[in-house]
Amino acid sequence: MYFFPLTIPFILLFFLVLAVLVVMIEIGIISYAYEKAGVNSRYILILLFLSLIGSYINIPIMEIPGEQFIENKVVNFFGMQYVIPTIVSTGRTVIAINVGGAVVPILISLYLLIKNLHLLLQIGIAVLIMTIVVHWIARPVPGVGIAVPMFLPPLLAAFLAYLLAPQNAPPVAYIAGSLGSLIGADLLNLHVIPRLGAPIASIGGAGRFDGIFLTGIIAVLLA
Repeated sequence: MYFFPLTIPFILLFFLVLAVLVVMIEIGIISYAYEKAGVNSRYILILLFLSLIGSYINIPIMEIPGEQFIENKVVNFFGMQYVIPTIVSTGRTVIAINVGGAVVPILISLYLLIKNLHLLLQIGIAVLIMTIVVHWIARPVPGVGIAVPMFLPPLLAAFLAYLLAPQNAPPVAYIAGSLGSLIGADLLNLHVIPRLGAPIASIGGAGRFDGIFLTGIIAVLLA
């Protein structure tokens, strides 16, 4: 229940991201980021594995009426080409939740929130501002879904975390970057999904490993 851009630029970018990820693991950057956020080091590799593999798993949760699907079309957005697969037009859109891009970040955010209940007010303000800004900059892309420029959310999340909780910025940055992006870009735009002509609308990204995962990691590193 997912589709996945198979163009050459995407494949090259995927392996580039994977190579960067391996280097970051080897020199300890990702471990450092998770540990600073408050995640126990023994769980880091498990979380990375779940994020990478889970980014290609979408769990269907509901179906909604939609317009006729776009067939045999290549959509360009921020230098990326997305191939919309040939399917039978049914006028229905499947709403799904992405494991790597939504389920894992949500669970980590809840874990960090429980560990930092004394920062509940700061976290709430950061998530609210992130949600508003991300929702404002998010753009519907016909045939693909809701898209947001990749580096703006982590920059904003890090800035808000440093401003609101300078002594505890990393966990605030991760929670604000992850939950703010999910709510602002995906959940608050569900009403436009029927007009996009996409066979599936995936909360957390249709197989895009770089989205919410990198938002959380980069936000923590910047914070």
